[in-house]
Amino acid sequence: MAKEHTTAPPALSMRGVTASLGARAVLRGIDLTVERGEVVALLGANGSGKSTTVRVAVGQVPSASGEAELFGTPLRRFRDWRRVGYVPQRPTASAGVPATVREVVSAGRLARTRLRPLGRGDRAAVHRALELVGLADRAGDSVNALSGGQHQRVLIARALAGEPELLIMDEPLAGVDLLSQRVLADALREQVSRNVSVLLVLHELGPLAPLIDRTVVLHDGLVERVEGTTHLHDQACHPHPDPSAPARTGLLT
Repeated sequence: MAKEHTTAPPALSMRGVTASLGARAVLRGIDLTVERGEVVALLGANGSGKSTTVRVAVGQVPSASGEAELFGTPLRRFRDWRRVGYVPQRPTASAGVPATVREVVSAGRLARTRLRPLGRGDRAAVHRALELVGLADRAGDSVNALSGGQHQRVLIARALAGEPELLIMDEPLAGVDLLSQRVLADALREQVSRNVSVLLVLHELGPLAPLIDRTVVLHDGLVERVEGTTHLHDQACHPHPDPSAPARTGLLT
């Protein structure tokens, strides 16, 4: 996949980042970079620090030491959050609150509108996001009537509605059906075509494999290894020869 070369600072940069949850040290010196227009998958076993890494990146978990930057600005001073779209790891889009699909997705414009009423451009962005995830025909429905995979697509549409330059997604494939996985792959392909930078937390690459430039594998709060495009293409082109074994799609055990 050809990428634009740019001299602009990375969308995300972490150097020696440490973080704790309570008394437990979770990140022990993370080095991670997502260049402009690059798609990076963060892999690792449960407890390796993947979700904490992205939560540090979006300011939800404070780092104890090290340096983290968004678009060249230290995270502690970064305020332009309209440039960042975040899809958290959560079971539903509404958490039981009555809301329509359109209302939830419209919330993705808040960083741009600063609480002013949505204008024509905002409504168009919401509609485009719904179309990208295949839910334009469900815009007026209650999110409580949706399946798990559709809930995840609503959360993704909410992030896309903000037209971010950096899209961070925590386990977007977890617990969703194959159709929703393919819809997500198509939506991400469209983002990649617009040079959006993407950081994905995944357990396996699945239908997203062709879009990914690098995988960064975490183990016990540290980067264990980094694998580039050639390795990922080898995985896609040479499946595991044992039909009784899992396909080699980036699954980590």
